[in-house]
Amino acid sequence: MGPDGAGGRLGAARVLLWGLAAVLAVRQAASVLRLPPGEWLTGIHLPILAGSLYDSGQFTGTPFAGMVLKPLAGLADQSLEVAWTLATLLLVAAVGLVAARGLPDPVPRRTALLAAPVLVALMMVSLPVREAAFPGQTAVLPVLLVLLAVFRVPGERPAGFLVGLAAALQPALLLFAPLLWTTGRRAAARSTAVTFAGAFLLAFAALPRDSWTYWVDHLAGTGLGGSPEGLANQSLHGALLRLGLTGPAEIGLYVVLAGAVAYVGLRRAVRYARDGQLLLAVAVTGCVAVAVSPTGWRHQLLWVLLAVAGRVGRRAADRPVWPVAVVLVMTLPNQVLLPNLAALAPVRDNVLLLTALLAACAVPFLPRSSPYWREPVPTSYGRPATARWSRIPLLPFWRRVLSRPNLLLELLLIRVGYSLYSHIRAAAPTSRTLAEDNASAILSAEQALGMDIEYAVNQVVARTGWLEGFFNFYYTSFHFVVPLSILAVLYWRRPADYRWARASLGLATVIALFGFWLFPLAPPRLMPGLGFIDTVHGPQDLANPQYGAMTAISNQYAAMPSLHFGWSLWCGIVIVVLAPKGWQKLLGALHPLITVCAIVATANHWVLDAVGGAVVVGAGFGLVYVLSGSRRVHLKLPVQRTSDERPRRAPARTP
Repeated sequence: MGPDGAGGRLGAARVLLWGLAAVLAVRQAASVLRLPPGEWLTGIHLPILAGSLYDSGQFTGTPFAGMVLKPLAGLADQSLEVAWTLATLLLVAAVGLVAARGLPDPVPRRTALLAAPVLVALMMVSLPVREAAFPGQTAVLPVLLVLLAVFRVPGERPAGFLVGLAAALQPALLLFAPLLWTTGRRAAARSTAVTFAGAFLLAFAALPRDSWTYWVDHLAGTGLGGSPEGLANQSLHGALLRLGLTGPAEIGLYVVLAGAVAYVGLRRAVRYARDGQLLLAVAVTGCVAVAVSPTGWRHQLLWVLLAVAGRVGRRAADRPVWPVAVVLVMTLPNQVLLPNLAALAPVRDNVLLLTALLAACAVPFLPRSSPYWREPVPTSYGRPATARWSRIPLLPFWRRVLSRPNLLLELLLIRVGYSLYSHIRAAAPTSRTLAEDNASAILSAEQALGMDIEYAVNQVVARTGWLEGFFNFYYTSFHFVVPLSILAVLYWRRPADYRWARASLGLATVIALFGFWLFPLAPPRLMPGLGFIDTVHGPQDLANPQYGAMTAISNQYAAMPSLHFGWSLWCGIVIVVLAPKGWQKLLGALHPLITVCAIVATANHWVLDAVGGAVVVGAGFGLVYVLSGSRRVHLKLPVQRTSDERPRRAPARTP
């Protein structure tokens, strides 16, 4: 395709991305403007005329911020609510535009055109912006002021004035003064200090009692706006309190850790600034500021999202790991990222802080002098395979990757994908009447086909102790263990086949969600009057609409298709196709056979549910074939060079 065609595609993509950013902005505005003006204004937590800023204990801003915002508390009309919301969203768009201009040179043309709308769209759905759009939150403005000072304002003193103004709203941002000083912008650093001191004195003169309360009684706002150990406080101080540390020991450890983070983070920021990666230096310094502040609120963590400007990894396949991880952390709830296990609580509750600390102190961002900064090690792809059946076209955009994917990215995507699947499944229709009517229709179809064996099998197993124990154990034990074990072995031993197997399993699971939503189905054990025995969960109180504790765990009517059988069939197919030994293939073939017996014997599924599971698994494998061709691909071996430097390609082989 010529340059004109490529430019047209980039232009269309840019328009679409800006349209997406606008839609997300409208959605965010709508979620805020649902509040009535009176209720919205109470969120500022400021007295209307007289009284202290901090009497309620809910206002978290500095005295300078309170002095600026306090006159707004006397207003109570719709126009202020609309103006505040629109101003916040416009500030977010401005942050995206300025940050995109701050990417280090050389910037590829595609990145230059798409960086701003992509960043704005991501910020619109990020947790900091979702919280900053509500009244009284000024976290976006300091970010914009710092970015303008670093990238757009030409003079040193005006730039320092903007940074000092940002520090007056968020005191920890004074850490930008050392960054400016050590990178040669000493006039800007002095201007920052003078501006902050002037704002401090002005607020102290106008609001002496409030200034004393904020700076002395609460040690720079600690404890305002809620308990300092609350999850909203994503700072080192808050994390130590959540771990159970209190008193002088906690304060001493906090001071030591904050000093170490500030030292390491600022050294890294200075190094990146001198390397020409100013945006990364700004992001690292912002992450340090939030982490070491006594209270680092979630709406102040927009700096973490800017840290995606750094490049991590020598391989091209590793480049998406850091930006994808940051985007997931900044947009998804903690419960989606990590399971609700007590052992993971310290990580889950502090995931935003940990990400900021990683960006500030640990992530090995590449310097621009690295040979891998511009040209990472390329990914190996298989040659496109021809379609076995000419009527099934292959879609060429899904190329078969031969190298092993990044483990961290795989684990993160699998966890997030399964969590989203669980939420969508749980939200599927749960109408008892509809589910029982569908079950009656399934039973009638099976009777017509002569395959209604569920009741007879269930009764025999329930009366035979060893059979009941075996099928109960098999049903509850191997549903997750076997697929995960197969994926782990393939990831380590056969990475190209791992991608093929993982894609087919993922697509089959997504297709199954349509069945859960379109055809809610009561399993045999929840059908009243049919006499089925729930051998796994025990007797169910069918008079109770909630059916006991199991309903709180998962959607009991998400039964068609049966993924219990579907996943086992996927396991069997993968083992039979890929296992090198006959006995391994035999075990793989037995697994779905035993599973279908288990789901029927325990009264958890109808026989036709298993048929549905087989259909979605077949569809998953079929879609992978349509998108990427046959599992067997020809290797694209790297070019070898002879002694006279003329390239020759090694002969291809078929795995």
